[in-house]
Amino acid sequence: MAQFSLKTVEPTAFGSGWLSGLLSAILGLVGLGAVLCIRFPALLTVPEARALYPLPAIRALLHLVLVTGFLLGLISLALRRNKTLGAVGTGATLVAALLGGSQVPLDGELSGGPYLGLDWFLLNLIVYSAVFIPLERLYARLPGQPLFRASWPTDFTYFFISALLVQVMTLVTLRPAMVLFDWAAAPTLQGWVRGWPAAAQFVGLIAVTDFTQYWVHRAFHAVPLLWRFHAVHHSADQMDWLAGSRLHMVDIAVTRGLTYVPIYVLGFSDGPLMAYLVLVSAQATFIHANVRFEFGALRWLVATPQFHHWHHAAEHDAVDKNFAVHLPLLDVLFGTAYLPDRWPSAYGLVGGDAAPAGYLRQLLWPFRARRKAG
Repeated sequence: MAQFSLKTVEPTAFGSGWLSGLLSAILGLVGLGAVLCIRFPALLTVPEARALYPLPAIRALLHLVLVTGFLLGLISLALRRNKTLGAVGTGATLVAALLGGSQVPLDGELSGGPYLGLDWFLLNLIVYSAVFIPLERLYARLPGQPLFRASWPTDFTYFFISALLVQVMTLVTLRPAMVLFDWAAAPTLQGWVRGWPAAAQFVGLIAVTDFTQYWVHRAFHAVPLLWRFHAVHHSADQMDWLAGSRLHMVDIAVTRGLTYVPIYVLGFSDGPLMAYLVLVSAQATFIHANVRFEFGALRWLVATPQFHHWHHAAEHDAVDKNFAVHLPLLDVLFGTAYLPDRWPSAYGLVGGDAAPAGYLRQLLWPFRARRKAG
């Protein structure tokens, strides 16, 4: 009898239909999302990115994605008793086809206004999945940790929401700095900074932002009111590339908003700033990943997975340590560095209340009175 459930005891080895079903579901949902982006660009795409998309090439790739997703779904449906993955893949591709498939008309005016970053989510999902899933399979620190760990739906929801609400998060993080600190923006200073070579500006951005983030991050651990929100991030008890997405909206808004203040005041050029934004996003994902790279002496110069895993460790000696995102030297200078020659034995909160399961419950959790969890 056919079964429909995300939980299954069926084998997942090659030839069982699990891999074909998984790929079908991924390709089908990505393809459906891409069709929706083309169909409703004004609502679902980031304005700054629209002109950069090579639409003919995207349509050709989308056709391949949808056909492949549908065929893989059929294979999975034939091989497995549990039909969930195959049904999701084939169902998503059929809906995409009904909406126009790869030849869906480009509809709507490509103008400004409120939008959701579905295209931004899809790009992030494709790139990070293609990079970090193979890395974690080939170089896993914990080889037995499953790809779909128990709390992956919660962390995937964080990943989805933060990308989808890219416009909202940009407004709440950039606008306050521009309004509240406009008095500190001196054109002479900004002109001098913009006169630096691009590489010097890039290094300066890393130093300035990490110094700011260090103290903001440390405050989130030291101030009980702020800790309520940051504890959500530390509630993850397994580390992988997706775990870094578990951040409360208040945590994101405050941290990014304060970090942007020196960027705005000093007036760094757009090129180095964009390069820095790519770096911080990639490194923030990498340092949470389930990979065993240790980097030798370089681990004291650049934040590594081992360095940041200790920040998440459920061991008392590691509590309130390793706040830097890029430069461990900051933790060394201010007495918060902790990097023994081993990896943590467990992750998550030390003491205090356990975080509830699910995105919505965790979104409301900080508003409940409780003691600092460590």
